Amino acid sequence: MTATDSNALRAMPDIAAEPQAATAGVLDWVGMDEIAAPVRLALADGSIVQSPARVSAFVNLKRPDARGIHMSRLYLHVDRHLSSEPLTPCSLRRLLRDFLDSHAELSDRAKVSIRFDHMVRRPALRSDNSGWKTYPIQVSASMHEGQFALELGCDIAYSSTCPCSAALARQLIQQRFAADFTADRPLSREAVLDWLGREQGIVATPHSQRSIAEVRVRLAPGFEFPILDLIDRVEDALQTPVQTAVKREDEQAFALLNGQNLMFCEDAARRMQRALDADERIADFWVRASHLESLHPHDAVAVASKGVRGGYGADSVP
Repeated sequence: MTATDSNALRAMPDIAAEPQAATAGVLDWVGMDEIAAPVRLALADGSIVQSPARVSAFVNLKRPDARGIHMSRLYLHVDRHLSSEPLTPCSLRRLLRDFLDSHAELSDRAKVSIRFDHMVRRPALRSDNSGWKTYPIQVSASMHEGQFALELGCDIAYSSTCPCSAALARQLIQQRFAADFTADRPLSREAVLDWLGREQGIVATPHSQRSIAEVRVRLAPGFEFPILDLIDRVEDALQTPVQTAVKREDEQAFALLNGQNLMFCEDAARRMQRALDADERIADFWVRASHLESLHPHDAVAVASKGVRGGYGADSVP
């Protein structure tokens, strides 16, 4: 084999660079989805935690005559950035800039989305127990004409007790009390206390259900990712986050929280709306409260947003 033949073999074809006149056209987004990668987060105490993540990486294709983009470059940029440094707004800005620099003749917009589970150890309500809770997190960033936008999302499970069901249960308990303690019968404090502790007295209970708060926020410039702060703010507003390890005293405390925080889905959405509206780090937000009904085979849902012009709003998909 001559040197010329050897060089010809080494010059591998690049089909993506060849024009396709018959199918020319610009494309909104081209890229890769479900890339497996690690994500590293710096915690408040300075420690670093790493979690497995799934990444979506895209650029637009602005040249109608170009057949495709360089997908391997997107993958290599994702691998290099996420493997070598903690996830921050600055690191995501650099990642998107590398997307665009490596596609300078092809693209002028880029976006990335990173989905992972963030684990937090939570104490029990009363006992000395604690356990791990998992929060699904999504971080999305985009760059267009030098403008960088950043969104943080999380899903939070909580309990909701129906106010209407609670009122109906109280009415039935009143009726049973009236039947068991007639007007001509003298009341005994001990007898009433005993009656309150029996199933025959408390004849009805309100229905409760596990519920999901979906939270999406657009972060104002100059702030790091407030992942745990965002979770805590929402859970503090709702007051009934689901628990992990529980003993009887924890379960009783949880029942008390539910009784003191009766909520329709509309109440839950407004609680979150009020809590997020007061956070200066959040430029805009969208929340969805889904109560996975135990009474019905369908869910009760309420959606709220900050209402920033050009941001989330009534047209956002519920």
